[in-house]
Amino acid sequence: MAKSLWYALRLSPVILGTTLFVANSTQAAEAPVTDLTLKSSRSSVTAVNRRNTTTSNFKEVAAFPASEVEPEEKAGDTLESQTQVQTSGELGENTRNQLNDSVPATDMLAQVTSVSQLSDVQPTDWAFQALQSLVERYGCIAGYPDGTYRGNRALTRYEFAAGLNACLDRVNELIATATADMVNREDLATLQRLQEEFSAELATLRGRVDALEARTAELEANQFSTTTTLSGEIVVAAADVFGDERAVRSGEAEGSRGDLDINTILADRVRLSFNTSFTGKDLLRTRLQARNITPFTRTGTPGASGDTGTAMTRLSFDGSDSNDVVIDDFFYRFPVGDIAEVKVDFANSDFFENMYNFNPVLEGSGNGAISNFGRFNPIYRQQGTVGSALTVNINPKGRIGLSLGYKAPNSNNPGNSFGLFNGDYAAIAQLAFRPSDALNLGLTYAHSYDNAVTDSVTTSNNISVSGGTGSNFANNPFDNAATSANHYAAQANLKLGERITISGWGGYTVALNENSPSQSADIWNWAATLAIQDLGKEGSVLGLIFGQPPRAASNDFGGRRDQDTSYHAELLYRFPITDNIEVTPGAIAIFNPEHNDNNDTVYVGTLRTTFRF
Repeated sequence: MAKSLWYALRLSPVILGTTLFVANSTQAAEAPVTDLTLKSSRSSVTAVNRRNTTTSNFKEVAAFPASEVEPEEKAGDTLESQTQVQTSGELGENTRNQLNDSVPATDMLAQVTSVSQLSDVQPTDWAFQALQSLVERYGCIAGYPDGTYRGNRALTRYEFAAGLNACLDRVNELIATATADMVNREDLATLQRLQEEFSAELATLRGRVDALEARTAELEANQFSTTTTLSGEIVVAAADVFGDERAVRSGEAEGSRGDLDINTILADRVRLSFNTSFTGKDLLRTRLQARNITPFTRTGTPGASGDTGTAMTRLSFDGSDSNDVVIDDFFYRFPVGDIAEVKVDFANSDFFENMYNFNPVLEGSGNGAISNFGRFNPIYRQQGTVGSALTVNINPKGRIGLSLGYKAPNSNNPGNSFGLFNGDYAAIAQLAFRPSDALNLGLTYAHSYDNAVTDSVTTSNNISVSGGTGSNFANNPFDNAATSANHYAAQANLKLGERITISGWGGYTVALNENSPSQSADIWNWAATLAIQDLGKEGSVLGLIFGQPPRAASNDFGGRRDQDTSYHAELLYRFPITDNIEVTPGAIAIFNPEHNDNNDTVYVGTLRTTFRF
């Protein structure tokens, strides 16, 4: 009996050290653990080694700082970033998954006898000596059947139990084969000293475990889903338009202008996104939206709500459904190995969200440019933001990438001249060059077709060759006749250090009148943007945009040609109040709106507040 007690006591540094090491590792990853109540019974505590087993060896195993545990490497801009283990004190999605998922039978831990059997443990690792001691001196570490240790990931209850069981099995083996060395007074004194020395750490550990258990219970009781996360964005904007008279098109009678009588508005847009991942690399998004922001645009009726005579005054976040809740976005995105990424839009597709658009800092409607034109090249707006689409991005993170897309805005309509292939459509192809991390170059081509047909399902099928960003002649060059168009664009963005990003694009469109094939129109646009980040406060952005909205430089149809040139100038400053609240004051000036120098300059001012959660 004395010999058994001695050998049980002799192995207590192993058990205690392993427990503290596991606990610290688990605590660093904020993973849930079971109650680690240390007991003095024979089954859970062993005795300290003899006089030649020093306390320094014990500390080597037990006192690793939590800050040294490295989190898993991020895996790009996919959903892995949402499921990554967090070390900032918040439980990540991966942690929540671990609360509910058990270790598969095929992933059971197996005892190893040498640290060299663990393929992912290198002599340069900070914990190498501690692992080597536990494995080769005591035989008390278990690895996975594939020869890995996985030391940088969170620990589940099952894995902790398997590791502890390996140590207890080793204790039983040593006790069964014990032949000598009775416990003595010095050994008992060493054990007592160790208990006293680590009493504070044990008390702290016990408190943290209790807190983790409480948080775990709360998460289990209130979790929405093990696979779905909820995110939200709320935009509240005050805006107004300033100027003397409403803009008119080139050649339009000046008497039709009317006063620019726009009242100040306060409106909102609310989006709730349900993001679901089934593999950790895919994404199924369902986004609900409610909004009531009346666009500042041309209505055809002077004095109508929001009518400025031109679509050049549109805001990036406008649109009104009278705050009715609708499904605004619905898609599934998944990788094809490391070669490609496929995205299927089931409703309300957008090319500018499906591929790189070369204006990364100012592209967002809630946190980027305040104008519709200033976000990106109009080539990405073909066929609007409705309908279904398929996009394939080949080698999206490589030096050279290819993007292909197809969109059908009336894909849900089985009627004649509609559907997935017989109605309006747009196809796009883009070649992106990334010679360095700081420079991106791109060539983009798109072909669009609009048959201008309406029915009871499609109550309006307005032609918008330039994506609603240019003049009336540039958007509808042939006065509602069926139109096809070939669009070409060259784009680039350059990062100067960590704070400054310069972007720009140029676009050319050849539109064809399908009712009179001999008639065509040439449409041009260009813009340059400057974004300065962290100016005044970390997270802030100062944005400058200058360019020419789409202009019908020539047109064979009935004089629908822009005779002059408009210029778009925009200034904004995004200021973060907190990590989740941003305020963006901004101003837009449209010189010679509608490409008509007889029109007065129109100014748009807005104060946009964005909440995210």
